[in-house]
Amino acid sequence: MLPTIALVGRPNVGKSTLFNRLTRTRDALVADLPGLTRDRHYGKARLDDLQYFVIDTGGFEPVSDDGILKEMARQTLQAIDEADRIVFLCDARQGLANGDRQIAEQLRRRGKPVYLAVNKAEGMRNAVVTAEFHELGLGEPFAISGAHGDGVHELIEHVLEGLEPEAEEDDSEERNRQPRIAVVGRPNVGKSTLVNAMLGEERVIAFDQPGTTRDSIYIDLERGERRYTLIDTAGVRRRGKVFEAVEKFSVIKTLQAIEDANVVVMVVDARQDISDQDSHIAGHVLEQGRAVVLVVNKWDGLDAYRREVAKHDLARKLGFLDFAQQHFISALQGTGVAGLFPAIDAAYAAAFAKLSTPKLTRALIAATTQHQPPKSGPFRPKLRYAHQGGSNPPRVIIHGSAVAAVPESYRRYLENTFREEFGLRGTPLRVEFRQGRNPFEGRKPAPLTESEENRARRNRRRGRKLFGGW
Repeated sequence: MLPTIALVGRPNVGKSTLFNRLTRTRDALVADLPGLTRDRHYGKARLDDLQYFVIDTGGFEPVSDDGILKEMARQTLQAIDEADRIVFLCDARQGLANGDRQIAEQLRRRGKPVYLAVNKAEGMRNAVVTAEFHELGLGEPFAISGAHGDGVHELIEHVLEGLEPEAEEDDSEERNRQPRIAVVGRPNVGKSTLVNAMLGEERVIAFDQPGTTRDSIYIDLERGERRYTLIDTAGVRRRGKVFEAVEKFSVIKTLQAIEDANVVVMVVDARQDISDQDSHIAGHVLEQGRAVVLVVNKWDGLDAYRREVAKHDLARKLGFLDFAQQHFISALQGTGVAGLFPAIDAAYAAAFAKLSTPKLTRALIAATTQHQPPKSGPFRPKLRYAHQGGSNPPRVIIHGSAVAAVPESYRRYLENTFREEFGLRGTPLRVEFRQGRNPFEGRKPAPLTESEENRARRNRRRGRKLFGGW
């Protein structure tokens, strides 16, 4: 088991910056804004040949009664309980604050080894920077700079000393094979509540306030004998309503999570009308070619009329996702959540299905026999054979002649035919046409021999005599 280090401190002391440096990624959202990080964020780091886990936490304000700050503090305390060692970050520019004293008292009560790091100390004398922090009674403070890397290596060496972490096998290939599931939707539709219900624990903050989740949180989950990676994402609003720079970065993180995912769980609110923004999000998912499971949340407590209206609205505005399985659930109550995993497995299997060339060609021939492509002028497109061109989403390449004239309606007809033939439920399907190569294209005619030239000359003379000098 790899050792785990939790980064703890007041808001805006540089925990996420240090997290990104240790993990050598840009996974944690960083901005000059207090309280940006809210959920626990896990990452794997390496010191020389030894690996360890790092937990980035939100700003810790243990005595706050404010709803969201209280939830953030609960997340931080859970990270402390999970960690082997605690790195307590303070701000060298602001000096020792009363909040630092409160956090130090909380950490002493937990009984975990604590290492005090005074961050943002670049360009300052270490002895002067750390002098006042001895008051906390947590041992010798380390002056570091998470942004520039000053003193970080020495700090982590000291933190890991005596833990003797075991060398862990590289599981990156296995992680790449396990399905990545992104939960997306508008703000406040219940994405974090659904993630917690799927996990069976309060892993991410679920709060009745739009914009609670700001970063994309990757969480490993094992269910039965199968492993998944759940991605809780920030809600995506209309572009005209996104003003804060932080929210713009959150939207970018969500779009990146969709690209990184294999299956997208698209969440809509049954108690609100399907909006244009829902359609835009679903359109982006479809454009990326991701498998989809459509989830209608907050289904509990609705009367029969409202449920019928919601289904009609769903079919009218999200009809282009007709290939996706629909689930009507209550994430808060947990009803219907268990049925999502079979749908996710089916969508994932469809996205990576192997389609044999003979079966595809036979399905193509049967489809064209039943309904031929329409003529374009005097010619009718001829579709000869098909083969698979890729996965996630499945791509079917059809070869033939005059394929540029195949209309979009006929392409959709072929998509539905292949989907039904191969049981591709839950994933979009791409059908592409390739023009057959003309074997004589680009070839210059061979020069005429002397006898051929004489024959052509005689034919021209004969033609002029026959047609009166023409």
